[in-house]
Order: sequence, then C-alpha cells, then structure tokens
Amino acid sequence: MKESTAAAFFDLDKTLMAGSSGMEFARVARRRGLISRAQIFRWGRDHFRYRIKGATDEQTNEVLKMAQDTLSNVSAREIEQMWPEVLAGVLPRIYPEMLDEIHSHQDKGRKTFIVSAAGHDMVELLAAVLGMDGGVGTRYVVNDEGVYTGRIDGRFVYGPGKVEAMEDLAGEQGLALEASWAYSDSTSDLPMLGAVGNSVVVNPDAPLAKVAKEEGWRIMRFDRLGRNLVVAGTVTLTAALGGLGSYLSKRR
Repeated sequence: MKESTAAAFFDLDKTLMAGSSGMEFARVARRRGLISRAQIFRWGRDHFRYRIKGATDEQTNEVLKMAQDTLSNVSAREIEQMWPEVLAGVLPRIYPEMLDEIHSHQDKGRKTFIVSAAGHDMVELLAAVLGMDGGVGTRYVVNDEGVYTGRIDGRFVYGPGKVEAMEDLAGEQGLALEASWAYSDSTSDLPMLGAVGNSVVVNPDAPLAKVAKEEGWRIMRFDRLGRNLVVAGTVTLTAALGGLGSYLSKRR
C-alpha cells in the first residue's frame, strides 16, 4: 500500500501540547470579560486535575457545557479576534517530540491532521500554523446575525465522534485508516486508537498504559514542561504567528 494513502491523526490536549487548549481559551475569554473570575478559577482547578489525572467523560461534558455557555450570544467576529491570542498561549506548549513525529510522517509522504474536541476554528488554525494538512474540531452554530447560539453544529468531536471525523477525512482524501497512525493520551480516545493500524499512546495514565501494553501499542512518555519545551515553543511561535495574519485574511 502506498504511503500517500496513509495519514497520522493527532489528539490535541496532553498529546500534541502540554495541558489543555481550553485553559488558554479561558484565559483570553477572561481578559475580554466573557467569563467571570469564579469561572476562570473553576477552569484552572479542572485544568490542574486534567494535567494530573486526565479527564472523565463527565468532566469533559462539564467543560463542553461551559464552552457553550461562554459562546452563547457572543459575536463570531469577537471570537475570531481571540484566536491569535489563544494560539500565542498554545504554541509554547507544543511538545517538540510531537513536532518531530509530525515531521517524520510528512517526510514519508503521509498527511497529518489534528482531531480534537476543541473548537474547530482554533484546531484548523493551529494545524495550518504547524504546517499540517488539516484539523477537525467541534463546530458551534452561528446565526444569521453572526452570533454564536451556544448549540453544537453537527457532531461533538469526542470519543466515537473522532472516529467519524477520521472516516470523513479518509473518504474525502482517499486515505486508508488501516494503514494510518493515531496519537492520544486518553482512554476516551480508545475508539480513535482502535480505528487505525498503528496506535501510539502519549504520556498515558495507568489504565491507558495497561491497554497499550496488552495491545502492543507504542508508548511515548515526556510529560514535563522543561526549558527545551519553552525554547522550542518560542521559536515555533515566532515563525508561526508570522503567517497567521495572512491565513486569517485568506479565510475572510
């Protein structure tokens, strides 16, 4: 089978990056007055728990509800203006080891994608900034007045929803999932990991590490925010944000 029919799919939070992209969104939303101090405190508490233990389905649904409440009645233009600031917080947290994985797949002619429960626009922008082929995230409804309603548009890209997104990409671009790779840190992504021929777990907790050992999956561990991560992230940020303005202009 040709390498061009294979792809690599990457989860975002705690896989491509240390911690949660949602926390970076919350910080920017707080500075812009979209959420309260109590909400940012709760997001920070949940973020800390997530860094230590990962997220349960119940906690993920709580974060989803908070995101829906935050977006409700906010203009799409205001959220769009937030993305460069959000990415400025996300990019320094991208793991250099995962950038190496992305580049390795690209060097072999494989397409690379981010598949995440995070907002689609941010995921798509991040993928473009990292030089990947695309990104799929959760979409939210914008009404005729250009205002978010708080409702999800289509699927929640989480659990089985990620597999559906991968299957759509495979159908659109002629990819073979059985020849492809998937990377994730979470047991909630077992459907995603099981949908491809090559599964890789990243900084797994004990339950996922156990499954990986039983299945013979590759395990990557480097869950530390050290100087190398910060330096590499700063270099990435400088280069990436240079092209972000032109990408946003093209979208408009």
